[in-house]
Amino acid sequence: MSDGPAAGASRAPAIVFEGVGKRYGSLVVLDGVDLAVRAGEVLALIGPSGGGKSTLLRLINGLEVRDAGALRVLDVRVPLGPPAARPDDPFWRPLRRRIGFVFQAFHLYPHKTALENVMLAPVAVRGLDRTEARARAEALLERVGLRAKLGARPRQLSGGQQQRVAIARALAMDPEILLFDEPTSALDPEMSAEVNEVLRALAEEHSRTLVVVTHDYGFARACADRVAFLEAGHIVELGSAAEVLTRPSDPRTARFLERVTHHDR
Repeated sequence: MSDGPAAGASRAPAIVFEGVGKRYGSLVVLDGVDLAVRAGEVLALIGPSGGGKSTLLRLINGLEVRDAGALRVLDVRVPLGPPAARPDDPFWRPLRRRIGFVFQAFHLYPHKTALENVMLAPVAVRGLDRTEARARAEALLERVGLRAKLGARPRQLSGGQQQRVAIARALAMDPEILLFDEPTSALDPEMSAEVNEVLRALAEEHSRTLVVVTHDYGFARACADRVAFLEAGHIVELGSAAEVLTRPSDPRTARFLERVTHHDR
């Protein structure tokens, strides 16, 4: 487990939201969100579906664009503007090299092996020599427990194994920020445990900033420095994992946790 809210407290913020708003037509998804995520911190985002968690996450690397407010990522001011999700976007290209994103649905290339999936971005984006990229990919796959699966294609891997390849692929770019959008929600409990073991190891390093959208409150309790509860586009409560998950101060947080805890029994 992390050292709690003090971990990384002396470091400059890696991500800062100031009055950020996002809407789709008349639907308000984020409403005046203020949040600073410290460098080296592990932040878990929890709350009901539709509360704005994934949208908040996707704003950080330009998969969504806000409508209002200010956003700074790794000391770079993100301008307001039209959607910037194109891979070749001149603003986002250099910033995305510093940010890793692990999706719920893995998004591996089906015709490439685990090794090739992990090697691809360092060679294509960073111009890394293939020999060096291969050595790094092999080391990362070993780190996530998949040394024996270097030559396997995604269809030959379990869901948990595919997600671990996706994590190794994100790490291959040596990102300063790692974003996870419900990384275990598509997995059964055994596969979720495999992935959470990798996430816990990453969280304990405090060498990069982790922001994790999750419904796995055991993971949040064990690994997060802080937990933010989002509902209806607002950060209702923000504090240490122990405070938010076991002693929530806001009745909305308490009601939500009571419902999900009762449902899981």
